[in-house]
Amino acid sequence: MQNETRNAFDAYSAQVAKLNGVGDASKKFAVDPSVEQTLETVVQESSSFLQLVNSYGVDQQKGEKIGLSISTTIAGRTDTTVNDRVPTDPSDMNGLQYDCKKTDFDTAIRYSKLDAWAKFPDFQTRMRDAVAKQIGRDRLMIGWNGTSAAAATDRVANPLLQDVNIGWLKKLQTNAAARYMTEGANAGQIRVGAGGDYANMDELVYDMRSNLLAPWFARDNSFIVCLTADLLDEKYFPLVATHGGTPTEVNALDQMLSAKKLGGLRPAEIPFFPARTVFITALAPSDDSNLSVYWQKGSRRRHIIDNPVRDRIEDFQSVNESYEIEDYSAACAAVNIKFPDGLGGWA
Repeated sequence: MQNETRNAFDAYSAQVAKLNGVGDASKKFAVDPSVEQTLETVVQESSSFLQLVNSYGVDQQKGEKIGLSISTTIAGRTDTTVNDRVPTDPSDMNGLQYDCKKTDFDTAIRYSKLDAWAKFPDFQTRMRDAVAKQIGRDRLMIGWNGTSAAAATDRVANPLLQDVNIGWLKKLQTNAAARYMTEGANAGQIRVGAGGDYANMDELVYDMRSNLLAPWFARDNSFIVCLTADLLDEKYFPLVATHGGTPTEVNALDQMLSAKKLGGLRPAEIPFFPARTVFITALAPSDDSNLSVYWQKGSRRRHIIDNPVRDRIEDFQSVNESYEIEDYSAACAAVNIKFPDGLGGWA
């Protein structure tokens, strides 16, 4: 580490300690509530998709979910000469609760990279944002691929962080299996294409909307289809191949591609999303999303270490968090999607 870098890093460590009301950031400390909220905001803003997911700070490690999910009607009438009017709680009373699991977000930054950053006036912001960006990436991996919360995780065996926490798709499969489609006429496969369960991806999405979502959401065109690019290409690539070289049709094709739809819904290509999977739900900023990340207030711990033995700075952070679907009736998924392989089979 160069002297200029040393001075910049020491100033950064001193600022972290000052903001959190402690004397030394190299000793484990509880993050100040205002700093904790700022860190969560930076993490959420580090990813365009996370900005469409609720970020809720909760007081307890376990408890009732925050989002209001409607599970019953409330309109009616009572003959008050005979009975009292009895109000109805419209929220989902399925008894499912959130459970925040301790998650470590530990990062290391090499001296050589810090030396390159030290010349910039925003050195401290770069340090903060480097950590926040990786936390955001990891949350996306866990949210889409998490299947368990192991006592000791194994990143080699679970490169998509499958054992760090239970993600949204796994919770849908576990808690609302009827909305999680795994097969069509053939076991373990949903075939899309000529001779399959669905003629095309549009038909699959329409069927999911009609039969897997609650009836009052079936025609809600504000919902979003989450998937990987290859599934979307199954619809649009043949159009490009057929009409992309026809001058009279290029403009019309460009307009179509700029306003892509799948089954009448806007598609979103999501980082780290599982292959051959489709997930439909409501996604929106400003706490109107059906997906949430809960983090327990006051649970974040941190300490920053200069480790000369490894020529790097180590930033240890942990927080209790949970990945939640607020309303299971407003979410559905299809997995194991297969297409004709051109050889008479499906792949």
